[in-house]
Amino acid sequence: MASFRDLLSSARSRVVEVSPAQAAELLKRPGAVALDVREADEFEQGALKGAVHIPRGFLEMQVGGRVPDRDRTLVVYCAGGVRSALAADTLAQLGYTDVVSMVGGFNRWKDEGLPWDMPAVLSPEQRNRYQRHLLLPEVDVEGQVKLLRSKVLLLGAGGLGSPAALYLAAAGVGTLGVVDMDVVDASNLQRQILHNVDRLGERKVDSAKKALTALNPDVRVVTYDTRLGADNVMEIFSGYDLVVDGTDNFPTRYLVNDASLKLDIPVVHGSIFRFEGQVSVYLPHEGPCYRCQVPEPPPPELAPSCAEAGVLGVLPGIVGSLQAMEAIKVLLGIGEPLAGRLLAYDALEGSFRTFRLNRDPECPACSVPKEQLVIAEYDQLCMPHPLEAPAELEAVPA
Repeated sequence: MASFRDLLSSARSRVVEVSPAQAAELLKRPGAVALDVREADEFEQGALKGAVHIPRGFLEMQVGGRVPDRDRTLVVYCAGGVRSALAADTLAQLGYTDVVSMVGGFNRWKDEGLPWDMPAVLSPEQRNRYQRHLLLPEVDVEGQVKLLRSKVLLLGAGGLGSPAALYLAAAGVGTLGVVDMDVVDASNLQRQILHNVDRLGERKVDSAKKALTALNPDVRVVTYDTRLGADNVMEIFSGYDLVVDGTDNFPTRYLVNDASLKLDIPVVHGSIFRFEGQVSVYLPHEGPCYRCQVPEPPPPELAPSCAEAGVLGVLPGIVGSLQAMEAIKVLLGIGEPLAGRLLAYDALEGSFRTFRLNRDPECPACSVPKEQLVIAEYDQLCMPHPLEAPAELEAVPA
């Protein structure tokens, strides 16, 4: 019967072993990956910069999702070079074609003075809270830490802002700013799920903060009980990674658009009307902006407010949730955000349609250098106008 030493010797006879210095040279290759197969507590004490961490016991289950390209150079290491040799042998059996094991492991790497990092880590409580995220290769610990360090500004604590804020807080976005100058009214509760009957008459930002911090104490909530305008938009936006726009009027949307272009802050736009909703993502200077999509606002009679036309209460929950999803995709750099596309949802049909949006080379907002863009109020621009935006691209108010 074979002993452990026999298994290790057999594995080493089949794998390529390299010194830390040789491993450092291999990791300079385009696409090369350092694969750390130590346990979580070992990894948290230090690791190679940018290393992918998969404990040896989970290697066979997780490596296909974490490193799908089986032809990439893989430098596998552990603490001393034993587990990495066994792991490298397993990887070869799984079809990985360019795998080496680092002799002496991380201990020898440090002894030779090669660079290493203290990786981002989660507390045991956070690992438990976000464990379903950690199972996703596209998120994992690194992505969850990125979310915890992210700052998202929500414009409005109403129908769209409520579900977006709740899901972003639940996902662990570390800082949520909330802009709203209204108070909680009984008529809000049909759709604005951040609030409840016990907080009627409270400032919406205060009600939102109570709901979000109760849901996730990891989240810091910053409140702005003010009207967003040309005099404060740059100051409020500064420092945030992304804006979730749940505003309900064209002057504010144009103002948000200009500020995002000037500060290079992505915007996730959402709008609703009766049984219909729309979602899009504006990445500054990478695709069309809101002014490319809606160069002129439609006349007021073609864009009545929810108070005038009504809205099914579930609809903003769907659209706001889609906004939260798009925000997370942008923050993590995963998937295909709705940049250059408009997603339209018809609740009565139960249908989703996607429309392609093109950048306007003569757009008065995104076609000029951001330094030349002037932040100003748009009230005069948004007076009744004879031109109506194309129906499928029309931005309808929240």
